[in-house]
Amino acid sequence: MLRLRYLLLLLGLCYFWCPGEGSEEAEYVTCGSVLKLVNTRHNVRLHSHDVKYGSGSGQQSVTGVETSDDANSYWRIRGKTSADCPRGEPIKCGQAIRLTHVNTGKNLHTHHFSSPLSNNQEVSAFGDDGEGDDLDMWIVQCGDTLWEREEAVRFKHVGTNVFLTITGEQYSHPIRGQREVHGITSPTAHNYWKVMEGVFIKPSLPPGSARHDEL
Repeated sequence: MLRLRYLLLLLGLCYFWCPGEGSEEAEYVTCGSVLKLVNTRHNVRLHSHDVKYGSGSGQQSVTGVETSDDANSYWRIRGKTSADCPRGEPIKCGQAIRLTHVNTGKNLHTHHFSSPLSNNQEVSAFGDDGEGDDLDMWIVQCGDTLWEREEAVRFKHVGTNVFLTITGEQYSHPIRGQREVHGITSPTAHNYWKVMEGVFIKPSLPPGSARHDEL
């Protein structure tokens, strides 16, 4: 946790810690926020680490873990470009975002490879220093206009139309007990995610107001 706070201070981010109280601006997930996502059906957090798949693409693996205090479960919300997702701007329902793994700098990614356990579509972490390719983009599916922090949402992949999903398959050595994360084509109860612990960038203006960034 101290390492993450130090990293954010180096980035010059204005932040507050979840859970927050009393502020309307705390209600929304915003661009630049660093957070953990929990699968609501299986109660595991979206996770990655410097362990590559032994088959399929051979890219960095993405899993679900039960522990709440693992620093490898933090992801930063970004747009395809900074202009697509200005820092502190609330995320809109239907907006395409990137999720960048904080500790390794790779983006949440999927492609037409089979996942190792369920034979669904493999989900991996890809790229270097936050830069990957167009298969790193995910659409936030939520119920209203803006992504509310208390809301369970789905992530639909822009390039292949699959949903970010966990259905319960567990790995053995070397990541024993961690769950497989994969993509499936159907919306089900297994592909709902909710924001948990995190650092949320404050909007500079109320949602819907005109935004003016100054140097």
